[in-house]
Amino acid sequence: MTPDIDLKLRAVNTLRFLSVDMVQKANSGHPGLPMGCAAIAYTIWTRHLRHNPLNPAWPNRDRFILSGGHGCALLYSLLHLTGYDLPLNELMNFRQWGSRTPGHPEYGLTPGVEVTTGPLGQGFTNGVGMAIAEAHLAAEFNSDAHKVIDHFVYAIVTDGDLMEGISSEAASLAGHLRLGKLIYLYDDNHVSIDGSTDIAFTEDRAARFAAYDWQVLRVADGNDVEEIDAAIRLAKTDPRPSIIVCRTTIGFGLPTRQGTSKAHGEPPGDAELNGAKEKLGWPVEPRFLIPEDVLHHFRQAIEKGRVWEETWNSEMAAFRVVEAEKSLELERRLRGDLPMDWESVLPVFPTDEKGMGTRIASGKVINALAQKIPELVGGSADLAPSTKTWIDGSPAFEPDTPVGRNFHFGVREHAMGGVVNGMAVHGGVIPYGATFLAFADYMREPIRLSAISHYPSIWVFTHDSIGVGEDGPTHQPVEHLATLRAIPGMTVIRPADANETAVAWKIAVERRHRPTLMAFTRQNVPTLDRTLFAPAEGLSKGAYVLADLGDGDPELILMASGSEVNLVVEAGLRLAAEAVSVRLVSFPSWELFAEQDLAYRETVLPSMTKSRLAVEAGVTMGWERWVGEKGEILGINRFGASAPAEVVFRELGFTIGNIVERGLHLVR
Repeated sequence: MTPDIDLKLRAVNTLRFLSVDMVQKANSGHPGLPMGCAAIAYTIWTRHLRHNPLNPAWPNRDRFILSGGHGCALLYSLLHLTGYDLPLNELMNFRQWGSRTPGHPEYGLTPGVEVTTGPLGQGFTNGVGMAIAEAHLAAEFNSDAHKVIDHFVYAIVTDGDLMEGISSEAASLAGHLRLGKLIYLYDDNHVSIDGSTDIAFTEDRAARFAAYDWQVLRVADGNDVEEIDAAIRLAKTDPRPSIIVCRTTIGFGLPTRQGTSKAHGEPPGDAELNGAKEKLGWPVEPRFLIPEDVLHHFRQAIEKGRVWEETWNSEMAAFRVVEAEKSLELERRLRGDLPMDWESVLPVFPTDEKGMGTRIASGKVINALAQKIPELVGGSADLAPSTKTWIDGSPAFEPDTPVGRNFHFGVREHAMGGVVNGMAVHGGVIPYGATFLAFADYMREPIRLSAISHYPSIWVFTHDSIGVGEDGPTHQPVEHLATLRAIPGMTVIRPADANETAVAWKIAVERRHRPTLMAFTRQNVPTLDRTLFAPAEGLSKGAYVLADLGDGDPELILMASGSEVNLVVEAGLRLAAEAVSVRLVSFPSWELFAEQDLAYRETVLPSMTKSRLAVEAGVTMGWERWVGEKGEILGINRFGASAPAEVVFRELGFTIGNIVERGLHLVR
């Protein structure tokens, strides 16, 4: 039943002023978007969004993303009013220490927040990932009789979102994939922080999205609930993604700041706030006013949500009767459980002096796991033949083959990162994205957000060092491992050989509470003889003793990651022949090692052994933590060069002879 006009208007104004009261009380925040987009948000949440406030994790809910995360006071108001576990005192504690209402929405902190937004364009792109996951699962499990996966992804997107390059990448991909469950409402207010968008953003945005093969709709008045409602209804009928261009006014109602950049990102002040309330017929006092009939109107979402979820549960029960095996599989995936005995398919690679690139080993592991874990999906930024990330026997995810498990992200590394995050947080799939390590900076923000938000995203990077060779310094990552290790909560793994690669993938798949990043070689590395050296399972602890060479306690510890492990192995054998007691340590992950207790870390790196040499073909920053005051680091504090890989390694000092010489210097 449509509410009367007065109730509808007061509900919209409740959203406006609850939000701006939050900003004013905190003396910090962004009132412009909530005041300008209140009617848009009201229309989505009361007329279209299928959700259950008492169960924010209901799998078949519609997703709502506030891509312009700076306007989060609006989202928190919606969550409180519709009955999520976000009491009014949390709104009153907006942007304060320990509150569940931080300055930008954070996934996992506030019930009902679907993704972490704030860095513009990320939410836009996460929604594309969610729509991909929905389409993939629907294609795999739905039938004509039972549509058990069937939901939309809504978002409010802003001028800033559309200016960011990531949104162009993601919109291009979404249009190509014809993601018809994607409906974005564009807050077209013509204002950014610096002033009018005319100073930098004058393209025809509607034409741009039409060129991406989106359905483009227009709403002339962003305060007209009925016009917005009609546009959303029309958007639902089109097989293409839709963007609804809503002409809005930033800071709507503010007497002197409405329509100006002053409305964007600072509290309005008591006089301006009170003036807005008087202008829109709202009581000046009390602050945080929620009329009882308005609250009752919004809280109908609880009963609607209960009915929606119960209806879906009945649909699932009927689905179980006719599709027992498929229903069990779907429920397992939605719970995030892994198949029984999935580790049994992990390959064990035989000793091989020539070996293989760890990127090749990774490809073999992916295909082994894919046979046992059907929800493992992923792709590459136009580099599948090089990153070895293609799942054999499965088509690509395309409009006509949404069951495909392989993704052609195109040369869109930034969007790939945001899409993978959206897929990961949607659930039901285990996604990975791959490119060269030198291009990690193109996707830095989504990698960082995956760590902040504990998304279980899997990041695959190949061509991990100067071993890239002739492509030269533009493609030879030297600083990247250090900068990625600097991200709190990110697990970075650089395996030494094929068997460590298998263990790295095991960790990536089973750690569903945080992201994992793996760096693999282009060049071949020997597959170590595990009858002579410790089992590769030691990788799970981050660093482990490969072998102790010589008699007595170690005089020298040689440690390395990735392809350099073989160098320290060979150097260690030579040093042992010269009567030096050497400990060889494979050190693929600082983060996993730091998680171990002090007793284990002492067994690997005993404090009594001061002579330590770390070897890694990257910048030395950070290794001092592990080598101590008297240790040394053989690294690269410069860019590489274009030449065959073996020449670059030799010229930059990564030789067995140099390691032996430096080791002898440390102990004698």
